[in-house]
Amino acid sequence: MTNFTPEDLLQYLYKETSPQQTAAIAKALEQDWTLREKLDVLKISMERLDTIVEVPRTEAILKILNYARTKWAEEVQ
Repeated sequence: MTNFTPEDLLQYLYKETSPQQTAAIAKALEQDWTLREKLDVLKISMERLDTIVEVPRTEAILKILNYARTKWAEEVQ
């Protein structure tokens, strides 16, 4: 049986795996309870991240862009 990394499982969750890899992971999940537990932990983590990620304030983004623009202008001169 193939050992799948957490990165493989994340790609599986985000539907970024090839059809062959998707089938292999699905088959492994049917047979390996520890892999299913790892996948469940990743699913829960994804759900929690979706609830806690906040969009930065426009003011903060503008300050960062202005700082970058200033630094770039200093380097060009």
